[in-house]
Amino acid sequence: IITNIDIYIYKCYSIIVEFYKSLLMKGRKIMKEYTPVKEGKIREVYDIGDSLIMVATDRISAFDHILKNKISDKGAILTQMSKFWFDFTKDILPNHMLSVDVNDMPEFFRKPEFTGNSMKVKKLRMLPLECIVRGYITGSGWASYKENGTVCGIKLPEGLSESEKLPEPIYTPSTKAEIGLHDENISYEQSIEVLEKEFPGKGEEYALKLKEATIALYKKCADYALSKGIIIADTKFEFGLDENDNIVIGDEMLTPDSSRFWPLEGFKVGAGQPSYDKQFVRDWLKANPDSDYLLPDEVIEKTIEKYKEAFKLLTGEDFRK
Repeated sequence: IITNIDIYIYKCYSIIVEFYKSLLMKGRKIMKEYTPVKEGKIREVYDIGDSLIMVATDRISAFDHILKNKISDKGAILTQMSKFWFDFTKDILPNHMLSVDVNDMPEFFRKPEFTGNSMKVKKLRMLPLECIVRGYITGSGWASYKENGTVCGIKLPEGLSESEKLPEPIYTPSTKAEIGLHDENISYEQSIEVLEKEFPGKGEEYALKLKEATIALYKKCADYALSKGIIIADTKFEFGLDENDNIVIGDEMLTPDSSRFWPLEGFKVGAGQPSYDKQFVRDWLKANPDSDYLLPDEVIEKTIEKYKEAFKLLTGEDFRK
């Protein structure tokens, strides 16, 4: 027999259940998903509103092509190495890094595929140049020097040998190319024109600041690396403007993807050098022109070993994702 008291209790129970359901629904947040707003050869960039998340993938590129293989942990090594250099050079120039901890990022990025290889960064207005600095004569620079005694239009002393250290580092900027196209080396004077076109009245000022910053960063980092047993033969930096139009280091910094790292041990002028960077991949591709940009397993394994070895030498720590 159902009494009025039973009905009353049931109604109260129903009200309480619905109340707690509403509390649960209010407290439950639907995770926002993100898609890249920009995808480069290696990196994917996500816009989270007041800042960006820059993710270094395990893709690898060479000769302006994305290879068909992926190299496990490569993205995390690039990110952690960039963090090391950003911290090391903040006394010279500020950088765009905010955090590499996924707990400082939206919930979407708190997944294994983003752990270790993601960096939260400031939004910058990127400058349209790749700022390349060469401390040693090698690669395309050596080929050009043999032909006409210059590198990117800069006249160098006679009698230099392959892999020789230059009297002073040289600044050889290039334009930024879209995926599949080649970057174009330009002179310092042309870099002024490129910057002036995008920033009227600021071309000469920005060009000089970029040149000075590039060489200062290279000198400090090359000296440090040398003390750890690594020669930084050349590298590239990218810069942007913050909200106050200050020049800030962006993108990655002094990684095996953006630099040429040689072991100091066994270094000998007059020949090409073994490397800790993707030059190993480039050399294999040159020797195997019909590879269709597909690497064998042994080349992949050797490449990641080199990346990890360079990381330990430079940071003093074993790589841990």
